[in-house]
Amino acid sequence: MKTAEILQHKILGGAALNAKLSEWRSENKKIVFTNGCFDLLHAGHIAYLSEAASLGDILIVGLNSDSSVTQLKGPNRPVNNENSRATMLASMFFIDAVVLFSDDIPLELIKFISPDVLVKGGDYEVHQIAGSTEVLAAGGEVKILSFLPGYSSSALIEKIKAS
Repeated sequence: MKTAEILQHKILGGAALNAKLSEWRSENKKIVFTNGCFDLLHAGHIAYLSEAASLGDILIVGLNSDSSVTQLKGPNRPVNNENSRATMLASMFFIDAVVLFSDDIPLELIKFISPDVLVKGGDYEVHQIAGSTEVLAAGGEVKILSFLPGYSSSALIEKIKAS
């Protein structure tokens, strides 16, 4: 099997996602979920995603669709389309699944996955994180990880523009 085909098996939706969730749950795997745009991957993203993966057995990354990124970040974003971003994320050995979503926040996806651990980076309070109420009510955990200072996709774009 070619690398591109292998990576496509990690980009899941619908029935394929449901089947993998059933498989992982039957194996008593601890499922971790995080989400983001991941437009221009940088060392901060890698550190964050690696730390998220260390909190369980399976890391699922919810990826904002192109339309969702445009709505959140503006008309010139994303820089990389959703297929490219999904492929880059799927190439990381510590990410088990990438799932696209079109809403501003992945609340319905979080409810569907019902992760054991919900992870977000930044200066949030737990109650501000989409899905935190549902995850906590189901007996899961919500973790807030800090960002690696000095890394930002938006700042990278501005730096490139200034060059």
